[in-house]
Amino acid sequence: MSTFVLLLATGLGLGALYFLVASGLSLIYGLMHVLNFAHGSFLTLGAFLGYAAAQRLDATSWFGFLASIVVGAGVGAVVATLTELLLIRPLYERHIEQVLVTVGLSLASVALFEGIWGTDPDFIRGPAWLEQTTTLAGARIPNDRFLIIGLAALVLLAIVVFLRRTRYGMVIRAGVENRAMVTALGIDVRTAFTLVFAIGGAAAGLGGVLAAHYFGYVSPSLGGGLLIFAFIVTVIGGLGSLTGAAIASVGVALLQQFANYYAGGTGDFVIVLALAAVLLVRPSGLMGKAA
Repeated sequence: MSTFVLLLATGLGLGALYFLVASGLSLIYGLMHVLNFAHGSFLTLGAFLGYAAAQRLDATSWFGFLASIVVGAGVGAVVATLTELLLIRPLYERHIEQVLVTVGLSLASVALFEGIWGTDPDFIRGPAWLEQTTTLAGARIPNDRFLIIGLAALVLLAIVVFLRRTRYGMVIRAGVENRAMVTALGIDVRTAFTLVFAIGGAAAGLGGVLAAHYFGYVSPSLGGGLLIFAFIVTVIGGLGSLTGAAIASVGVALLQQFANYYAGGTGDFVIVLALAAVLLVRPSGLMGKAA
């Protein structure tokens, strides 16, 4: 029983990380129809600079940890905004060029990070409570899992409220449905779309800081590894569906954890099989709109 509970808690924590990355991908594609392969770079840079800020203020203190979250999310938002303004905006409706540019940016950024921080992982420390465990149903669960799950839930709630309850959220949704009409009303849709990129980048930067604590290190490959699973989650959940991304994140992470433990480390293979099955049965994803 304790093993099951531990796998469940670990899977939920990993699913929360997948969601933080996939939420930005799903949001950006669903509202702007842009596949951003550089999204993992936002995560990695947020993790590195967030932890650098924590070290400046004492990485083992809560103040340093909170500063790393703010810096990580802020860095992700700024870099995502610059990416949209300088690289994506001139290429709207030119999807192949978007893919080439974002893939190129992803590869170049990894090389840049390796040049600055080296190729070896940098093991990190955090507040003592995060490194301790809480016993639940006989299982010793790392406390950072609870924090990651809680923050991911808050991000989901905040994005939903933003899109449904705020003026900019309504502008964004209206701009997606009929951009020409919204522009004719004197509303700058481009600014709203830039804001979408910033929100996605902030979620990725936050995810980078939390991923560093989940895995215990930061490295130039951190974002790329999570991005692969985030894309799988986005496709399974349905491109553009935030709810689908949340459900798929939990499902994929749990399937991965249980398969790794009970099926000899075959978690990644099982996830690929699940992706193939979903695409065969429902090509639009679990909650995506059929073409």
